[in-house]
Amino acid sequence: MNETPHSLSSSRTLWDLVARRADLTPDRPVLLQEDRRLTFGGLRERAERVAAGLYGMGVRPGTVVAWQLPTRIETAVLSFALARLGAVQSPVIPFYRDREVGFALRESRSEFFAVPGVWRGHDHTEMARRLGAKGVFEAYDTLPEADPSVLPAPPAEGTSVRWIYWTSGTTSDPKGVLHTDRSLIAGGSCLAHALRLTPNDVGSMAFPYAHIAGPDYTVMLLLYGFPAVMFEQFALPEALEEYRRHGVTVAGGSTAFYSMFLNEQRRQPDTKVIPSLRLLAGGGAPKPPEVYHCVVREMGVQLTHGYGMTEVPMITMGDPEDTAENLATTEGRPPQGMEIRIVDGEVRLRGEAVCQGYLDPAQTAAAFDPEGFLRTGDLGRVTDSGHLVLTGRLKDVIIRKGENISAKEIEDLLAAHPAVGDVAVIGLPDTERGELVCAVIEQPSGAEKLTLSAVVSYLRSEGLSVHKLPERLEVVDALPRNETLRKVLKYRLRERFSQRPAATPER
Repeated sequence: MNETPHSLSSSRTLWDLVARRADLTPDRPVLLQEDRRLTFGGLRERAERVAAGLYGMGVRPGTVVAWQLPTRIETAVLSFALARLGAVQSPVIPFYRDREVGFALRESRSEFFAVPGVWRGHDHTEMARRLGAKGVFEAYDTLPEADPSVLPAPPAEGTSVRWIYWTSGTTSDPKGVLHTDRSLIAGGSCLAHALRLTPNDVGSMAFPYAHIAGPDYTVMLLLYGFPAVMFEQFALPEALEEYRRHGVTVAGGSTAFYSMFLNEQRRQPDTKVIPSLRLLAGGGAPKPPEVYHCVVREMGVQLTHGYGMTEVPMITMGDPEDTAENLATTEGRPPQGMEIRIVDGEVRLRGEAVCQGYLDPAQTAAAFDPEGFLRTGDLGRVTDSGHLVLTGRLKDVIIRKGENISAKEIEDLLAAHPAVGDVAVIGLPDTERGELVCAVIEQPSGAEKLTLSAVVSYLRSEGLSVHKLPERLEVVDALPRNETLRKVLKYRLRERFSQRPAATPER
């Protein structure tokens, strides 16, 4: 059998992809966790046994099964067992609690719910019962298994909706995003081909497997036939031992992860923090150009950043062989088949990796334009070389005296300041201006405390227009973040600081 990653990406379903990879390299590892390893052949065999166990419980093709499980080998096996059955999966981030979990269970109409029992001090089983969940079963270190001979044929097509992913819901109820096997394979293929990985690489999953990045990343492993280390709980420096022991060559997750690795490198600048590491890669949050340059200069590895969202798991990705300028200042280029259109500054998308819409038909109608392009809510432009540059969010534009101000432009400039560890720029209500510009800064340990005048002076020296200069500065111990890709939760900052009057005079 002479299959290539590109030919494997034509697999009709995720289970088809699992089976084809298992035929090619049955004894090569796919998942590593502490002292455990699962091979590609073992993944197929165990997933089929678990599929039979689920079938004996009453799970059938089309049955909606929710699961709220940590990043473990068992979680991946359960997910592929459900894919083997053709069930509809509704993954829920394990850090979510009653409000988000209850909403997901109700909206998806889940008939079964897999939980980890007591995990990190929280009793998920008790919560599930309190919420009136149906078919609750624990799936942490044991999974239901039976003889696979009872199974019906695997799904023959990958264009039916079999996945319900949930947006973060940071400002309102989450949205149920509808995906097919083919849309997830298309997204993972973009990531895999762009990063130019090989069977000799070793990846890592430091993010929740229940995030859309879970299948995105696993598709990449199946296409190229290399393993990834799974982290049930990720924290540095504790996780470094696992990275070193397994010889991880590719790590990352999002901008916050890059910064964490960079901070560890700065503790021992003369010794490579992960000797085998050659590439940091990720997406899911803006990346200031200075972060790219610091990683390459101080860690001695390449950094490629991409653009994705729950609705479209991979839109563009940086190419490790691209120029430093493009890697630092753009989100990379789209793969073949992903159409990007800029309408009034907004990025709109059409292609196989785009979701089918939302559980709520009204949300679907509002999200797509008449030509079938998804409205992302992100602002950007495409360069002459085809690279995408994101300039902000439609809802992240500060309107001061009728002038639009990009929060991202100010954040990128401040991120290069040596006394700034991380920054979020927000607009706050103001009776005279409409909104004022507020910079919320997290400083690295030992840095001299910043003042508003010092920040303004620095931004002036960088050439920022006067009408964009912050009128307010807040220094915090830590910016609030979500638990998935560590995105900054700006709505919490607005809630916290919108009640205080501005302490600076009108410019």
